[in-house]
Formats: sequence, structure tokens, C-alpha cells
Amino acid sequence: MKVLICGAGQVGFGIAERLAAEDNDVSIIDNTAELVQRVSDILDVRGFVGHGSHPDVLDQAGASEADMIIAVTLHDEVNMVACQVAHSVFNIPTKIARVRAQSYLEPHWRHLFSRDHMPIDVIISPEIEVGEMVLRRLHLPGAFETISFGDGAVTVVGVICEEDCPIVDTPLIQLTELFPDLPAVVVAVQREGRLFVPHGADQLLAGDEAYFMARADQVERTLKIFGHDEKQANRVVIAGGGNIGLYVAKKLEETQSRTRLKLIENDRMRAVEIAEELSRSVVLHGSALEEEVLREADIANADTMVALTNDDQVNILSCIMAKRLGCERGLCLLNNAGYASIVRSLGIDADVNPRAITVSRVLQHVRRGRIRGVHSIQNGAGEVIEAEALETSPLVGQPLRELELPDGLRIGAIVRGKDVIIPDGSTEILAHDRVIMFAIADAVREVEHMFRVSLEFF
Repeated sequence: MKVLICGAGQVGFGIAERLAAEDNDVSIIDNTAELVQRVSDILDVRGFVGHGSHPDVLDQAGASEADMIIAVTLHDEVNMVACQVAHSVFNIPTKIARVRAQSYLEPHWRHLFSRDHMPIDVIISPEIEVGEMVLRRLHLPGAFETISFGDGAVTVVGVICEEDCPIVDTPLIQLTELFPDLPAVVVAVQREGRLFVPHGADQLLAGDEAYFMARADQVERTLKIFGHDEKQANRVVIAGGGNIGLYVAKKLEETQSRTRLKLIENDRMRAVEIAEELSRSVVLHGSALEEEVLREADIANADTMVALTNDDQVNILSCIMAKRLGCERGLCLLNNAGYASIVRSLGIDADVNPRAITVSRVLQHVRRGRIRGVHSIQNGAGEVIEAEALETSPLVGQPLRELELPDGLRIGAIVRGKDVIIPDGSTEILAHDRVIMFAIADAVREVEHMFRVSLEFF
């Protein structure tokens, strides 16, 4: 696949890195020569200096032969015009744009991005995506990662196996015998830097990061089995009143009437604006790195500190300070994926990476076959994929135990109509089932082939 990426910042670099690693033909455009040079030096991609919305620059980058354009510059308007030019001048089939300003996304302006106006096939809004991820983490405080699939019917949860976890050193096959009615399955384990799909005889060890799939209404019960019985946060302190912080605060006010919320914002004018938009929250002007401000926010009695500023170091340090002052849990926003491996060793319970979330959304539309959802985990080492099985799929009509599935693949759930099936060896996949699975990076290509529409289908 030939892909043009407009924007060589953190998100553009992350997308280019994943697509180039999978042997796609990638060109990246940015008007900052240093960024283009950096990407070209590190990745196997072609770099072009210029404005991604200019026809001559797109032409030079090979737009006439491109299958997809992904516009993720810092400016919404540049991203939108790049997609318009890609459609009108170069007839690029798939157009993806990052749009951050919420006014563009209001439901009554939805027709703006139709094919007859400003044709954009997929709009990515990082603020909403990240905000929803934060809200899910607050709802399930025992997890360090939560992803929803099957229109909310299935949840994938990442959980740390502590020393006192009741099921450590127990072969996974015995868990099925101990909890025969539990609609959940462990699909992946991260141990000492290695991500793998466990087999029935494997055991979970203390310190493992385990990923399980479960029916959405059974997630809390499954977390208790893993030794995590933390209560949902009712006293929350948010550091950072940017778009994400304000989105989370508004949603908490709308949906969690019992939650007592305090928000800390360093910019005085912004703090005043936020105070006018929120109705039940306390807004404090000051730095989340100042102990006096944290004490004023009553951090010692807070359930969770949610650090959502634009500065990773501020987010990390404010969470550490909050926990030292008595806060139970810390959740921080991290733009630099390199910090993710150290935050939990510092006592921070969970982190959210906007780049990883955006890359996952893009991969959903890059993947071939009937792929309906993708989420990248452990910095691209594996993916959780939701795909629709068609009549021509080799998976249809045979018991799973008879299928020659690759070692790096585990089918964790099947959504059939309104039912969620946690499969075993005798389960058969039917046409139009939505199959939710985990695949290590090397197995993703095989997943695409399994769900690709064959020529005979037509």
C-alpha cells in the first residue's frame, strides 16, 4: 500500500514507523526540514519538505499513485485542505484527518465532511479518544489498560499480577476448571520485556502484565479474581485544563453525580474559562507541582490524581507528589512512549499515550480485510483486532481446534448478534461473526489474510 503522511511530529512519526515496518510504501511531508530529516534518517520512508496541503508538494510525494493520505499536522485546517486536494486533484481513495477543534465535530455540522463538501473518510479526534480512555481507566481503577470492542460488548483489560494475586503460579487451564462460568480468557502476557500468547499449561507469575478479554458485564468480577478490587474513584483531582482535561471533567459531571472533582490549571485566564464551563467542580489556579496547591486540592483524601498537562515531566512528577501526599492512585498522560516503561516503577498506576491511541485508530483503516477495530499494545509489539468473518474466510465452519492458527494468535471472544461467546476448541465461527483476537506483530499479516474478501466472493 502506498501511503502519504502529512505531519512528521510524534503522531506522524509513530504512524510512519508502524506502516514502514510492515513494508508499506510510505512518504512523509512536513514544512520543518529538521523533522523530515529525522524521520528519513531513522525510518525507511521518503521525506519531503513543504506544506502538506499544497498540490505541488503532494504531487512530488507521489499523490497520483497513493492509496491513502493521513493528515496529522498540528493544524486542523491544513489537514482538512490536504484531504480536499487529495480528493479533488489526485483522487486518493482513502482520506484520514486529525481534527482537534471540537466545534468542527458538533453533530449538526456533520455534513461538512461528506463527499460532496470536504471529503474526509475518517476523522480522528485525539482529545475525545484520549478522554474516553481516561474515563474507562477511572471506571476500572484496577487496570492499567482498558479497550472496548464489539460495540461495547467485550472489554480487553491489562492488569498487573501482584505478589498477592490469587491466581499466580496456577496453570491457565486450571482457571477454566476453577471458574467454569467466567466469560473471560487471558490472551497475552508481557514478562520481562517479552510479549507472548500463553498456552494452557503456562502460569502467570508475580510481576506479569496480563491481558484478558471478558464480557463487559464480567470485567469487575474478573479483576477481583486477579486480586484487584479497587473501588471506582469518587474523589478526583485533574491536573491540566486543556482540551482533554476539560472533556474529562465535563463527562464526569454529566455521568458521575457522586464524583467530587477538583481541577488545577496553571494559566489564570484558562482557569477562569474552565470555571465558567463547569458547574459542580472546583477549579484551582496554580501549578500541580506546588505542594501547597495540591494540599489545597485536598490531594491526601483523593482517590485518583489524573495528570493531563501538555508536559510529560509535569504529569509524572505531579502524580508522584500526589501519591506521596496520600492520594491512592495516579494516572498520567504521556506523549513520549519511552517513559511508559518506567512510570509504573515510580509508583504510577496507569498511563495514557495519545500517540498510541491515534496510531491504533489509523491502523484500523490500513489493515486489509474486514477489520472493524484495532488497538496497538506494548508500543506495537501486539494488536487486539476485531474482524468480521465472511463466508469465504478459512475460519468459518470448522471447530477452532482443527484450524491451523499461528502461535502468536489467540481468539478471545466472538460476538454473534447480541451474544458474546468465549470460545473453546469445539467452537465454530459462523459467517458475519465478529471475531476479537490478540495477535503479536508478526502474526498480523496472517490475520489480514484470514479475513480478506476473496475474488470468489464476488
